[in-house]
Amino acid sequence: MAGQRHHKSFQTLALADGFRAELLTATHRGAPFNMATGLPVRHGPTASSIGWYDFAVQFVDAQWSRASANHRKNTARTLMITTTALLGREPPGASSRRVRTALSEWAFSTERRESAPDEVVAVLGWVRRHTPTMEVWNDPAVVEDVLLVLGTLLDGSAAAASSARRHRRVLNLVMQYAIRQGVLLTNPLPKGRGSGPGTADAVDRRCLLNPRQVAGLLDWIRHRPRGGLRLHAFFATLYYTGMRPEEAVALRVGDAALPEMEEKDQWGELAIHVAEPEVGRRWTGTGTPHERRGLKGREGRGTRSVPCHPALTRVLRDYIAAGHLQSGDRLFSGERGGTLAGSVYRRVWGRARQATLQPHVYASPTGKRIYDLRHTCLTTWLNNGVPPAQVAEWAGTSVAMLFAVYAHCISGQVKELEQRVEAVQDVSPLYLTA
Repeated sequence: MAGQRHHKSFQTLALADGFRAELLTATHRGAPFNMATGLPVRHGPTASSIGWYDFAVQFVDAQWSRASANHRKNTARTLMITTTALLGREPPGASSRRVRTALSEWAFSTERRESAPDEVVAVLGWVRRHTPTMEVWNDPAVVEDVLLVLGTLLDGSAAAASSARRHRRVLNLVMQYAIRQGVLLTNPLPKGRGSGPGTADAVDRRCLLNPRQVAGLLDWIRHRPRGGLRLHAFFATLYYTGMRPEEAVALRVGDAALPEMEEKDQWGELAIHVAEPEVGRRWTGTGTPHERRGLKGREGRGTRSVPCHPALTRVLRDYIAAGHLQSGDRLFSGERGGTLAGSVYRRVWGRARQATLQPHVYASPTGKRIYDLRHTCLTTWLNNGVPPAQVAEWAGTSVAMLFAVYAHCISGQVKELEQRVEAVQDVSPLYLTA
């Protein structure tokens, strides 16, 4: 083209021959060619000329710099599951686990792909050669099979509804990118949300803790010889404020507006302005396992405040004084400084449950996850008459999400509500005689 030779490679001879036929057809039609690309004008990539693996890698690279670490991790997992579903078989001499690891930890990581070891490169090379082209998404049966795999665990059981929806959201972003790139004409994914958000997202009431159970857990943790005071204050903060763990680990001493020591039986206030979720070194780009980001659902540098219960005020005051902490120090740090690791507080919480809960309760979902302290706090607020809008503000969520997740956990207000409507709704005196 104008003295410039252009070239393009394909996975198979048939694909290359088909592309050549398209160029010849354009030539016979007299279609104009682009001097820069050597392609017919308006001729872009097609579903039959690009493989799924190559396109998935292209998608990862396109969104890597502007994606959060957690989104990178979720994207890699979704693309890994989708790729293995489209393959349908394993490379000779490589287990399915090796394939999954090679895809999720190397292929779909822009920063690590080029440094993959030779054995991983060999696996990925086989995967690249054996994944179908993007044209496979025009087959509704394939789309249905992939969505089924995304909603299933390795043991064949159903994945959590939230996980299935997350996978579908990521895959939908991939398809929208394919449309923008001219690879696909329409989104092949069926319309609709699939699993409903109502009961699937709702909190299991069995996971909620009662005050006696919380007291036993906190007391056991407080008396641990190693880090007991720090972790006791950490878990107490989650229980009394409903914070997410990634928000609590990012708190500084200066974020706590507490009454003076002689007034520590009064309410205080905690300011939350940043979160540090634990994602993993492979995804943060900083070499640290935690990513520092703004609050969930808030633009820019939004801040929210949450009241500090008098009981928590006493705990935090004593803890800060015992540790001689300064305003700029982390409120809850690791043993050697830095961010408190999730593996540390999860391990301690698990041991506390085993030591304090009865065997049948320990085997149940009661308090099984650290996040259940947040669920318990928000449910307590709602059950004791705090307006939902205020609870949503303190918790950093929306009223709609609050009702979807916690509505069926609200109890204990039936008698009061019955008394409110009993008199105003009774019309019998207006038409019944004595």
